[in-house]
Amino acid sequence: MSRFLCTAIALVCKYITKGWKGVEEACSEGEKSEDVQKVFVYLEALEKAKHCTDEQELINLIEEHRLETEQLPTTFLKSKQVWKALLKEIPLPVLLKRLGKLTADKVLLPGSPDVSSVCERILDDTALKQVKSNPFSILAASEHYKRGHGKLGKLKWDPDADIVQALDSSFCKSISAVEGTGKRFLLAVDVSSSLGTVTHGSSISTVAVAAGMCMIFAQTEPTAQIVVFSEGSLVPCAISANMTLMEAAEVLIQAPVPGTDCALPITWASENEKTVDVFIIFTNNRCTGTENPADALKMYRQKSGVFSKLIVCGLASKHLCVADPEDCGMLDICGFDSQSLDVIRNFALNIF
Repeated sequence: MSRFLCTAIALVCKYITKGWKGVEEACSEGEKSEDVQKVFVYLEALEKAKHCTDEQELINLIEEHRLETEQLPTTFLKSKQVWKALLKEIPLPVLLKRLGKLTADKVLLPGSPDVSSVCERILDDTALKQVKSNPFSILAASEHYKRGHGKLGKLKWDPDADIVQALDSSFCKSISAVEGTGKRFLLAVDVSSSLGTVTHGSSISTVAVAAGMCMIFAQTEPTAQIVVFSEGSLVPCAISANMTLMEAAEVLIQAPVPGTDCALPITWASENEKTVDVFIIFTNNRCTGTENPADALKMYRQKSGVFSKLIVCGLASKHLCVADPEDCGMLDICGFDSQSLDVIRNFALNIF
């Protein structure tokens, strides 16, 4: 660790434990290097912001020192001008979470330069790569913003069309950052009931999750096969990497047919001699088929000679008992969130 870094950390710790007076005392002895002086000036700006009572002065501090919301007095977080200053450097994950509030508070007005700036940030390739944006995180932010209200319904806003379009495009862009596994996947979406319910662990619809995951695998896994199924019926699904999320969702929304047979995708692959490394099943329901999916997978393994894996995603489930707990090649996922994609990928690659 460099001498500068040690000194910088010591100054920050001094500010945390002893306040600004402690930093002044620590820097009063001897000359400060140029790098240490920068740390000193930044901490001084934090101290000024903490006690600031003038809006314009605070805006100047934000713009000069790239201060963030957590470093400002809460009384100024109601100011539109302060938020306009914050928008220039606000981290992308924070921006995505606050889009609804900023629209509701009229900070982002239709056709304004601020909306154009926000759309540029959302679509910026460098920003997406720097924060390693998970496609599901952007999908969740997009679906939340489109809904036009918060979880409790108290905060409401009219979604801006330009921001909605930017979020959809950003989701498609973020997929390109996902590394393929080289595995042969079969994604099966259960359409035996409505996909309009809310995903457990998230605030977005199950159809959006299923459509988004199909788009991700269609683009990142060249050999991936996608099907939809219900009781006694399974058909290939024409979802491609070139589709928008809405187009993919429309393909999945079909007339519900009673009954869920989660073994059907596995038996279909066996009967049609499809080679599959990983089966991923998306469903809202309990399995009601006559054949156990775990048993069907074991039979498929014996016939194909491939140690295939099974992942069952109960999108609206709090409890799920499909996988054989003694089998390391089977996994149940209850609900779905931003970490689920990584879990699926790591499970497919035996990374645990």
